[in-house]
Amino acid sequence: MSEFDYVIVGAGSAGCVLANRLTESGKNSVLLLEAGGTDRSPWVQVPIGYGKVFHDARVNWNYITERSPNHANQRTYWPRGKVLGGSSSINAMVYVRGHAEDYNAWNAVAPGWGWDEVAPVFHRMEDWDGPVSAVRGTEGPLRVHDVSAEVHPITRTYLQAAQQAGFKINSDYNGADMEGAALYQITTKNGLRASTSRAYLRPAKKRQNLSIQTKAHVTRILFDAKRATGVDYVQNGKSKTAKARAEIILCGGAINSPQLLQLSGVGPSEVLQNHGIPVVQKSSQVGRNLQDHLGSDNYYRATVPTLNQQLRPFLGKVKVALQYALSRTGPLSLSLNQGGGFIRLNETANTPDLQLYFSPVSYTRAPVGVRPLLNPDPFPGFLMGFNPCKPTSVGHLQICSPDPLAKPEMHPNYLDTEYDLRMMVAGTKLMRRIAQTPAMQSIIANELFPGADVTTDDQIADYVRQKSWTVFHQCSTCRMGSDPTTSVVDERLRVHGVQNLRVADASIFPTIPTGNTNAPTIMVGEKASDLILADASG
Repeated sequence: MSEFDYVIVGAGSAGCVLANRLTESGKNSVLLLEAGGTDRSPWVQVPIGYGKVFHDARVNWNYITERSPNHANQRTYWPRGKVLGGSSSINAMVYVRGHAEDYNAWNAVAPGWGWDEVAPVFHRMEDWDGPVSAVRGTEGPLRVHDVSAEVHPITRTYLQAAQQAGFKINSDYNGADMEGAALYQITTKNGLRASTSRAYLRPAKKRQNLSIQTKAHVTRILFDAKRATGVDYVQNGKSKTAKARAEIILCGGAINSPQLLQLSGVGPSEVLQNHGIPVVQKSSQVGRNLQDHLGSDNYYRATVPTLNQQLRPFLGKVKVALQYALSRTGPLSLSLNQGGGFIRLNETANTPDLQLYFSPVSYTRAPVGVRPLLNPDPFPGFLMGFNPCKPTSVGHLQICSPDPLAKPEMHPNYLDTEYDLRMMVAGTKLMRRIAQTPAMQSIIANELFPGADVTTDDQIADYVRQKSWTVFHQCSTCRMGSDPTTSVVDERLRVHGVQNLRVADASIFPTIPTGNTNAPTIMVGEKASDLILADASG
């Protein structure tokens, strides 16, 4: 048995941040436990390599949900990072802070999390390499890269088309104003992925007060009455225990954190009792309020070359590989999501209600359970997609066994509300509206999907039910709030009803942010470190 001041469970987007910040002073001893292994695979480090690790069980939990009745009764594949850096090591690297009103809404239920409080945290964590701006940080550990000089030519065509469709162009959606069509900023540095493992953990690895244990699957939180005292974990087939003198911080993400709480006796009492788990603290909201962004793509065949012609042929692969090896530039140094933005379909809305995506490449998603590489199509093509920013469908997850190695049941409940389906239909129509602009018509041969036969709202709705897909933004399953009857953690991220236990990851989001969730999760790690250190000092 070992003993530390702090035990962090999960070396993901928030866990790596906490491991760095809690050990900076040299005063605290910290144990960081990660169920996965190292992030040294070249397919993790090369930005576009995320297509290769999309189903790789060596770095990926490979979750599959239960069926969603209103989503054509389909299961959905949820890749989540099981590796140092967590999902920041396998994601598409798009960096979005979110809208100020997202955090003002958080502040209403969890004081201290308004935009005025979190904006300085985003500022200090950023190392922005784009145009100088007072609202962007340049001295933080996390490199945020401006791709404007490197995108594929047809991504510029997309921006022109969006403008012709009536939307403004926004040079920095993370600046003073979020709205408009844009090029996506990505977390890369010198052509390599800037995960939280690289940005936060590597600089801290040599500290004597930090112990990092990989392939260490935490199975249970230990309690003395209501006080969390340590964790049990399995490493290399051996059962081990680690004690925490001060606190245990769960950073397992929106799936693993609520799962571990339930396995440890904190959760809905009926779920725990059904699996013979003694109730330490009844907490009805653990695993509830599951939110996610659901997206849909329109596929187009192009009349001009796209990334397909560079990334699919053997000689094309060799050429871009050499370019990357020699200069760390070219398609391999970027994300496939090069363009997009945030717009308002409902002009009376106060914030953007639709996020857009443009990829100068096309590929067909495989059915759940089929695991090919994401290989581009053999013809020139591209994707235009979207997701509603604030879906109203809510799901839940719960353990299906007392076995800590068994995956939980995940019920997304996609398209469970009329609003969500209506927004998906409207988004598909908007993609077609952009496709009809002169700029897009100059490069489009034809629409492959939904296709010319899909014209009515009912037909579009059926297409959406069949073909829409997660955008991998699962959150809110241990949501934060002052009221313990509607939340799991308080505004200082302490689990209601117990002592010395916090959660700091995307599961604490009171509501889903406008945009990608990795940047807000890193912010949570930063702010959690402030809260923990402040509480420890008195």
